[in-house]
Amino acid sequence: MSFSKRLSKSLIILNTLFIPSVLASQEDTKNVQDMSDPLAVYRQVGGGLTDKGINLKLGEVFDTGNEATMGMNIIEIKGIGGASLGFRDNNESLYTNVDDSIDTMRFRRFNVDLTSGRGSQLDVNLNFDRDSADGSYSIIQALPKWKSVQLYPLGGLGFSIQNDSKEGITVPGTFAVLGFYGKLALTDKIWINYNPVWLTTLVGSREYKETYFAKDNNLITHEAAISYQITPRANVRYFANWNQKVDVLDGDHRIEFNYQL
Repeated sequence: MSFSKRLSKSLIILNTLFIPSVLASQEDTKNVQDMSDPLAVYRQVGGGLTDKGINLKLGEVFDTGNEATMGMNIIEIKGIGGASLGFRDNNESLYTNVDDSIDTMRFRRFNVDLTSGRGSQLDVNLNFDRDSADGSYSIIQALPKWKSVQLYPLGGLGFSIQNDSKEGITVPGTFAVLGFYGKLALTDKIWINYNPVWLTTLVGSREYKETYFAKDNNLITHEAAISYQITPRANVRYFANWNQKVDVLDGDHRIEFNYQL
């Protein structure tokens, strides 16, 4: 299937799934949260067209039992129909795992203290191609806004799980996470994000400590995004993800649509 046919097919799917929900009725904006805020908590649905297939996202708030805090769970399914709908050639070494099956699932649980601007995040990633999983717990702190710029430093610890053909399910090691979310507001509807994260192994097997992150013991990942708020409840975002071993052109790219319920 040609690139143009794959793109058209993917856009039709996204339009069918998500756009009608935004245009169906007038929006009640009374309790709408700021969707550009990394610590905002709200019910949401989303979908993305990526270079490796379709992504789907669902977010639901929960009662924390404390009026000063808010909580939210988000589930994402990534890489649906990668061979049919994605843009990458799986004959290239970087994309040999691109196929029509689901690549990864991600679960995040947020808890935000409204009085201090501090949040916590439980982040679990299941990688079906590698038959492995990573889980981490991080603290995120909103710093005072400076003009159009705001930073949200984060730090945490995590562990890895692997399903070994000989040993079964094992925990080969642990790692640390350190980085920040960065936001630059260009207008009241357009903003840019840059989110670098440093990952490093801590303890574990020798192989894990020396090679887990792209055949090394540490890795700096980068995420950049530009977003447009279509309505108070809906936005469209373009993301690019890469790291020090994979340049930005060869990294992950996606266009994502999000709607606040």
